[in-house]
Order: sequence, then structure tokens, then C-alpha cells
Amino acid sequence: MKSFKFKQFEIQQSKDVFRVGTDGVLLGVLASVESAFHVLEVGTGTGLISLMLAQRNLQANFLGLDINEEAVSITKLNFQNAPFHTRLKNIHQDFKTFETNEKFDLIVSNPPYFEESGSDKDKIARQMVELNFRQLVVQSARFLSESGLLSVIIPVEAGEGFVFIAEENNLFLTRKINIKGIENSTTKRLILEFSPTNKKLLESEFIIEKSPRKYSDQYLELTKEFHVFKEAGN
Repeated sequence: MKSFKFKQFEIQQSKDVFRVGTDGVLLGVLASVESAFHVLEVGTGTGLISLMLAQRNLQANFLGLDINEEAVSITKLNFQNAPFHTRLKNIHQDFKTFETNEKFDLIVSNPPYFEESGSDKDKIARQMVELNFRQLVVQSARFLSESGLLSVIIPVEAGEGFVFIAEENNLFLTRKINIKGIENSTTKRLILEFSPTNKKLLESEFIIEKSPRKYSDQYLELTKEFHVFKEAGN
């Protein structure tokens, strides 16, 4: 499968691992990584999100976990070839059984969310086969630092349930980004961030395209340090 080139790094892909997609790019540019020193990514896939966050924060160290052995191999290759490879590490690990004494300032995940899928390649990456929302939240709550954040991107219809699970585990919604595929459309994705501290909620809107196959100025501005191209579909 053809690799995906960004300005500072390149993503090798595989037909058996969930490839580079808009959700990952959005989390990579929007997750609150600015104050983080220790970052954990749950379900690295190709390593895209950690690589984008490492480019945005030149001080942070990253640990990526994935249960898919091929995904781990691809991520290791992509990490090794990146200019900030010394700050990037990933391991073959099921997050449900992950143990560490380290606390993380940011835990980030583009988690599984389809309960059923006709596509074999998406079975682990996009179905709730290996990790469901409750397991993600419960484990994340254990490993967050006092000022840490859990940052996820999920479908809008899953938002209310995810927030409820987080609150059950003493994680409070502090940031909500309503993502629209195109201007004047309904919200299709949410980026949600949770903190162990109950703070004022910051809510905003993000539009990917201003018209079909034409990226919005908002998207182009936020991704200009990453994308080699300008227009959607190229």
C-alpha cells in the first residue's frame, strides 16, 4: 500500500492495519498536547497521532500501545524514520492488561466504535472487539496525572454515553469540539477531553470542508505544518 507523506515524516501503511484517515489527523492537530511531558496513545495503528503530537510538542515523550502485532511493526518503522524518533516508543500490548507506575499528562485515542462491520480489515481497529469505551475510560483514569487529560475522537451519537462513563470514573468533560464534515451540515464527530478536575467546559466547532472536496480555511490553517497538499482528495 502506498505510503502517506507529511512534511516532516512519512507513514508506511498496510492493507491489514487501519490506514491514515481524517479522524486521526484531526486528533493529531487538536488534542491538547501543549503542556504534556508524558503521553500515552492507546491503539497506535500506524503511529500517525503520536507522530503529529510529537511534532507539535518538542519536549514530550510518547508511548504507544497496540494489540495488533502488524500495527506495532508498522508503527515502529514509522517512529524510527521520524526526525523525533528518540522521543517515541511503542509496544505490543493490550491496554486492558497494561500496567505501569508512570502517570501520563495526556492519554490519547482514536478508539474502536463500530459494534459491527462487514469489513475484515476494520475488525480490530474499528469494532469494539478488543477494547470498549468503558475499558478505555477505566484504565485511563488509573494512569492520568493529577492535571492529565484523556483526549478521544468518537462519533457524535456516542458522545453522551462516553461522557456518562467518564463521570462514573471521576473524569470530567473540559473540552468539546463539534466536528462537521462540511459547512452547514450536522455534527458527525466529537473530540472530547476529560480531566480528573472539574473545570469549566470549553466548547467549539470545527468544519473540515467548506464545499465538497474543498478544505475549509480552518482545516488548512491547522494542518499547514503537516500536509504537503492543499485540496481534499489529492
